[in-house]
Amino acid sequence: MQLNVIQYFENGAARHSRDRVAIVDKDRSFTFAELEYRAKQCAARIIQRADVLREPVAVFLPKSAEVVFADLGIVYSGNIYVNLDVHSPAQRIRGILDQTRPVLIITSRSMAAKLDLPDARLLFIEEIFGDQGEFDPARLRERLEHVIDTDPLCIINTSGSTGIPKGVVLSHRSTIDFMDWCFERLQLDAPARIGSLSPFHFDIYTLELNYCLAKGATLVIIPEELAIFPAQIVKFLSEKAISFIFWVPSIMVNISRQEVLEEFHLPALKTVFFAGEVFPMKHLNRWRRALPGAKFVNLYGPIEITVDCTYFVVDREFGDDEVLPIGFPCRNTDVLILNERNELCAAGERGELCVRGTSLAMGYWNDPEKTARAFVQNPLNTRYPELIYRTGDIAYTNERGEIVLVGRRDFQIKHLGYRIELSEIEYQVLRIGGIANACVTYNRERQEITLYYEASRPDLTPGAIRTELLKIFPKYMLPTVFHQLDELPRNPNGKIDRNALSEQALQLV
Repeated sequence: MQLNVIQYFENGAARHSRDRVAIVDKDRSFTFAELEYRAKQCAARIIQRADVLREPVAVFLPKSAEVVFADLGIVYSGNIYVNLDVHSPAQRIRGILDQTRPVLIITSRSMAAKLDLPDARLLFIEEIFGDQGEFDPARLRERLEHVIDTDPLCIINTSGSTGIPKGVVLSHRSTIDFMDWCFERLQLDAPARIGSLSPFHFDIYTLELNYCLAKGATLVIIPEELAIFPAQIVKFLSEKAISFIFWVPSIMVNISRQEVLEEFHLPALKTVFFAGEVFPMKHLNRWRRALPGAKFVNLYGPIEITVDCTYFVVDREFGDDEVLPIGFPCRNTDVLILNERNELCAAGERGELCVRGTSLAMGYWNDPEKTARAFVQNPLNTRYPELIYRTGDIAYTNERGEIVLVGRRDFQIKHLGYRIELSEIEYQVLRIGGIANACVTYNRERQEITLYYEASRPDLTPGAIRTELLKIFPKYMLPTVFHQLDELPRNPNGKIDRNALSEQALQLV
């Protein structure tokens, strides 16, 4: 039985793949033996500066090999890693630090100015790796004996409705449970070359990192500056012989839209995971045609579930206008779809998707009230304490027993006496030729359904869009306000930023 993720490493790549390349970061590469040494160097420095256990240690560095060294070092020291987004505004970073209260922040001297904190709270990466510092392996082993599987592994910050980020706490146990399932059910194995595109403060990194530690897969960091150039990303995949990717669909849609998949041969790419948002079938179908031998897997799970809680291996053909299921619960995870009376929904009946099991996060760091509102007693069980997480997502099971996601509960509105799913309107708008992106919001005070969209055709006026939607929807479901934008604002995770759209709406009135 594994008690912490370090055992993935010490029983896996650190033992069997020491000379294999662990990380490729531009023109630099590091073996697993080097990864182990640098991580233990980091752990020794942390202990020297703060001899504590189960405390958060933040990492404020650009996406790089040094982040991996630091994260693994933090875990070796018996503490909790917290990766920060270096591109976030200073106010947001300060809010996260105030909420998390890390005992140390690992950063570089060049990045420290943005933090504006006393050096006593900072541990400089140059100081950690500037010499061939020694460490006591026995002391590190002794510290790990005090780390059990229910202890926190990391804190991942996500947007909060109040503007203050929420720090979601993931445990060693939930991570190990999810990864063991991935290795067995989705047949993840070495040698794999992972094309790492998502930021390291995302939960996708949890899978990437532990895939490397356990199986000796190579983490190939895709340079951040390539993210906005679809052709350059695909060229990178080809040149680096990437065999595995786990991305959010938005970047894959951009690649599909630019029609660059046909320009580069990708024989090595055999496994494609995606999660985080809806992947329109017409774009997924283009990927599948370009990679007929690859396995495509749709994963679903909010950040409050360790990485993901449902999966769907795309094993049949879908029409461009069909909706892709999110599939079935991962092992040791139970998905409950509950109606408004907190009863289990019948097949085909829509309700809120709720989750129970080991995969649940431990809650929100330093926020027991918010934790108590989101992680609640299972209403189907009155006999003993059992928490479920209410996702706020609306779903149903289809005739195949597959779970299908409909939209957000908070995106369901009551307009002119009718219940309307805003995501349903978005879906149909995106089917109109020439619409690149779309987002629908609702102003309850004015009773206005507002459509924000990007269009590549000059003839796609509001009138033309209304005409197309009238073929599908009754009048009460049609947007009444239209705003065409050059580009819809995005969150750091690549999703459409609805809060930013609300602020823009005030300026557009």
